[in-house]
Amino acid sequence: MRDGWISGGAGFELAPAEWKEVAAASSPDEQERRLLAIAAQALDVALRPAAPKTLKRRPPLPVLALPMLPERLRPPLRAAMKYAADARLKTRVATLVASRGFVTHPMDWMPAASYQESPEVYAPWVDWQAGAASEKQSRREHLTAESWDDFYPSARRTALVELRRTMPALARTLIETKGASEPAEIRLALIELMRFGLGADDIPFLKSLSADRSGKVREMAGRLLARLGEHGNSADGGSEDSTVELAAFIEEGKSGFIRRRATYAPIKPKSQAQQARRADLFASCYFGDLVARFGKTEPDFIGAWQFGVDDGADLFLVRMVAGSGGDAAVASLADLLVAAGGRLAFLALQLMSRLESGRKRVLIRQLLNDAQNPAALNSVEGAEAGWLEWGDLANGKTLSALRSAVSGDNDVMKRNAEQHLETIGFLANPVTAEKLIDEVVSAGLPPASPSLSLLRLNAALTESPSHSPR
Repeated sequence: MRDGWISGGAGFELAPAEWKEVAAASSPDEQERRLLAIAAQALDVALRPAAPKTLKRRPPLPVLALPMLPERLRPPLRAAMKYAADARLKTRVATLVASRGFVTHPMDWMPAASYQESPEVYAPWVDWQAGAASEKQSRREHLTAESWDDFYPSARRTALVELRRTMPALARTLIETKGASEPAEIRLALIELMRFGLGADDIPFLKSLSADRSGKVREMAGRLLARLGEHGNSADGGSEDSTVELAAFIEEGKSGFIRRRATYAPIKPKSQAQQARRADLFASCYFGDLVARFGKTEPDFIGAWQFGVDDGADLFLVRMVAGSGGDAAVASLADLLVAAGGRLAFLALQLMSRLESGRKRVLIRQLLNDAQNPAALNSVEGAEAGWLEWGDLANGKTLSALRSAVSGDNDVMKRNAEQHLETIGFLANPVTAEKLIDEVVSAGLPPASPSLSLLRLNAALTESPSHSPR
């Protein structure tokens, strides 16, 4: 009937007998009009496809531990989320909101089930999207061996991180007893959580993983052991021969006339093949094993390294310390790089995941003060949200650099400045966010520029959750 009408013909003779009785009329035109009305109703209501058998009833979306963002702040949140280019940047927006005591409306943003870097408060939503059942969602008990299966992956990860911070031995026991039967990918994620609260008591368990059937698990355990000062435990990474080979790329020297001290400088590779091999060795060997070849402690070796001789080797060394260096080595290297400033300070961004809160803030302040490469801050990971004060910007070179870029004619510099504003929008406190908006607008940035979205949201996030609507 529909095809007949589309081609300009009549459909009455094609209609079912029941329809003909209803559509019967004195004129053919009226018959077709009545049939058209019946057909429209049938297509919209009676003939809708049945739900597929694979469709499952979902439990209600879990209520999170923080209140929902007030309705008046949802438009600036959506603007900030729209400007954020990828999942990492959108998560930064949600992290800022969570740091002020709120969560987003689920229609404005929800973390993907596959993305594990979301703020911990969203763990129930992550598991809900992964298919968490209602009876498991309702459980509120502590994570134990008995309740292990009652926690979905994201909630379990959050619980384990908290246990590693407060009761590391209990968390280690759970990972050891329950993780052994998990697939390799999940075992690896569980072992990676051992970095929280890592201590000497973890050494026996980590050493036992040298027999794990997964090479990635063995490698992760080896790096954690290296951070604790245990050398020569790499299963699939740098063997002793590899460490000797890497040491051959480093030249030992002396400096000083009165108090002679050792120095260590990278030897320039003679070919692309040597350069690639050196990069592989830095990535696979452990820092403690390398330092032991020269008879030095990790902090002493760092202090004797000749930064600036080979930029590539400097980057490889910093990454090596971040992956397998001890806590003292990481702190020593971070302090050295921040004190040096300039290009070397940006190398310290490789250490962010290993730094405690105070050193992270010192590093970010130094980078803002130098303002040599503002775009590099866009890659900052693991920084806290909403603490940067106005003096941290006004007393350094960043503010003047931003004003100059905004008021100039260089489109590339303008785009870089707008990305930098997005990063500062995450780091700044509300007062700083509001003042920075005024500064860049007065310098020539359009007030409606999307790059100001996160700064505007930040400045507006001052309402106390206890007085905001759910």
